Amino acid sequence: MANVSDEIEQFILSIFQGDDRLKLSRNDLAHYFSVAPSQINYVLSTRFNLDKGYVIESKRGGGGFITIVRINENKQDVLSTVLQELDGIEALSFNRANCFLQRLEREEIITSGESEIIKSAISDKALGVITHSAVARKNVFKEILIALFRR
Repeated sequence: MANVSDEIEQFILSIFQGDDRLKLSRNDLAHYFSVAPSQINYVLSTRFNLDKGYVIESKRGGGGFITIVRINENKQDVLSTVLQELDGIEALSFNRANCFLQRLEREEIITSGESEIIKSAISDKALGVITHSAVARKNVFKEILIALFRR
């Protein structure tokens, strides 16, 4: 059974349909799911962030409305964006890598099977004996992506 965060995410994704911009009331969502507005904030910040291809627009005094914008890029641009973001960081957490993988899957750049293989290769279990595993994770992840896109 899915947890409430998964349900909120799926609900938001279902009402996106073909649009790239969605305006929602944070309070209405919280009321609908019988959760605190902070739970909605959590879902927005973890499931609809830049790493996953979304931008959240929120205005103070805007009545609690937020706008979720889906960034549409072609596959090459998405790959370039991910690689640039990897170049801009020293280390990569497993959670952030998962965000990138979900975005690559959603954009149909990689398959779910490829995503699972990458997750295995960059998991804490695989990298556990390496002192700076987050740095190694970033380098391994980047090289796997480059290899996938050379084929």
